[in-house]
Amino acid sequence: MSEMSDYLENAFLNQTLNNATAPAVVTPYLSLFSSDPLDDASGTECSWTGYARQSMSFTTSTAGSSTTDAAITFPAVVGSDVTVTHMGIFDASTSGNLLYHTPLTSSKVLSADDVMSFASGSATVTMA
Repeated sequence: MSEMSDYLENAFLNQTLNNATAPAVVTPYLSLFSSDPLDDASGTECSWTGYARQSMSFTTSTAGSSTTDAAITFPAVVGSDVTVTHMGIFDASTSGNLLYHTPLTSSKVLSADDVMSFASGSATVTMA
């Protein structure tokens, strides 16, 4: 995952070039999307009954990269099928700012009672 949102790009540039203080992210949250969120966070976030962004944590960054250090599991799908195409990282459990986003390696169709999960170490943020 290495696509930064417009929000994060501006915060990074202002911090490094304009001596601005960037807001600290206390807890990052993984989100799932049924369409590309794009850099402006305009995509469609999943919203099945019980869906919620999931908190996540990362290893200490080295060589421009950081990886999740625990498994992440979303609630089971309730209702009709959902196609997940992208994931993103937000700075809040609801609303907030999109930080990073990327497409899944392949889209995943989730049916009722399916659970989407990511193993520890399976999501990496890399600065290119």
